[in-house]
Amino acid sequence: MDRHVEELTLTVDELAAQAGVTVRTVRFYSTRGLLPPPVIGPRRVGQYGRAHLARLELIEELQRQGMTLAGIERYLQQLPPDLSAHDLAIQRAVVASWAPDSEELVTREELQRRSGRALDDDEVERLVAMDVVRSGPDGYHVDLGVLRLGVRLLDVPLSQEAILAARKVLTEHSRAAAQDLARLFLDEVSERDTRDVRSLSAHMHPLVVQALLTTFQRSLREELGEVLTRSDAG
Repeated sequence: MDRHVEELTLTVDELAAQAGVTVRTVRFYSTRGLLPPPVIGPRRVGQYGRAHLARLELIEELQRQGMTLAGIERYLQQLPPDLSAHDLAIQRAVVASWAPDSEELVTREELQRRSGRALDDDEVERLVAMDVVRSGPDGYHVDLGVLRLGVRLLDVPLSQEAILAARKVLTEHSRAAAQDLARLFLDEVSERDTRDVRSLSAHMHPLVVQALLTTFQRSLREELGEVLTRSDAG
């Protein structure tokens, strides 16, 4: 199995590069207790894993939302201490849903640095095909949160066609769910003051996103379980 799919082992420099922050920032968060200590490896070198990276990305997302350091500390203290990288990524997705979409323009070198690995031309083309990266004459337009997901998909043992088909399914069903929820929401708030509607929308958005993520996770786990059961029975 590819090492990118297995447990990630990063030095502090590699961790900072993948998260798009400085080593000084990583050490500052560590001294404040926002990041757990690394595993001490050979030659007394600290080794960081996926959970460290996911937690650092969550902290950075909370900062982008304007949360103070004290607020971030309180937020993290309320989370279970043993959250996996996957669970932390879900937390980040919910937090990111509070803000509008944002893209950055990066060079090929910066694209690779933020990806945490070298990217050959074929892999960049696959990221473009997945609509993770948009190539232009002035560089690459990318949402760095989506980039990390896209890079991990490069190592998934699925064909490009299957990944694109899955993306189409998710997009179509997500849009349909969003339209139904929007209609329910509009029916509920149609008689309210505009300011009340905006306030309610701001509160509902992250809650709806988390509910969708949780429901989808449960449904996918059940469906895959049934597929595996039928496969074993056959």
